[in-house]
Amino acid sequence: MTDTKHELSIAVEGNARVDGIMIAPAKKSPGVLLVHGWDTDQSHYRIRAEDIASLGCVCLTFDLRGHGRQASLRATVTRAQNLQDVLAAYDVLASVSGVDPESIGLVGTSYGGYLAAIVSSMRAVRWLALRVPAPYPDDNWDQPKQSLDRTALTNYRSQVLPPGSDRALAACLGFAGDALVVASGCDDIVLSTGIASFVRSFQNVRSLTYRTIEGADHALSDPRSQRSYDALLTAWMTEMVLGSRRPNP
Repeated sequence: MTDTKHELSIAVEGNARVDGIMIAPAKKSPGVLLVHGWDTDQSHYRIRAEDIASLGCVCLTFDLRGHGRQASLRATVTRAQNLQDVLAAYDVLASVSGVDPESIGLVGTSYGGYLAAIVSSMRAVRWLALRVPAPYPDDNWDQPKQSLDRTALTNYRSQVLPPGSDRALAACLGFAGDALVVASGCDDIVLSTGIASFVRSFQNVRSLTYRTIEGADHALSDPRSQRSYDALLTAWMTEMVLGSRRPNP
């Protein structure tokens, strides 16, 4: 995006004038799609969306099928269906007249981070922010997510996987934008090995920021951890958005 600049002469006291340059924001704004995790809903991201929107972004939150008003679908919804949910939400955001389709970010937590990573290989994504992204094997893709074998998932996440070894990690390997990965220091659901699998797969990014919120659990149950993440995410998005508005030297 390029800001519009207009030189002007400003009348001051008497016949004096001073020169100025008025800089107006680009007509198009960045768009940011926020994807919640499993067993939560979009309400967990509304305050964060408002913070990011204050940077001049158009933000969209939504409920994955199996959550919110469609919680009755929890036992039957599949990863394939939830992926389609994220793609549909992305397309709605990208179609908004004020959104720059080349400046769209995805913010996802846990299962939502996993889905967001996959979407980055299917749509144009400039910024990808993943908090405690959860690794999943590719098999049983069309099986209801609720019925996936928990022991098998734990075993899968307990190893550092080779870069690109599943759909989400392959998407991370091919991602060429800016990435943020945030871990929780006391996470017993997505272990440090699972986080490392994502971090190691970001080999072709423009930039990678990796942070750990010490003392935080997977869900950010305590207010201090929530504030830490909110501040971290907002600071990173500020850096990304302001950086995108600066003209190339």
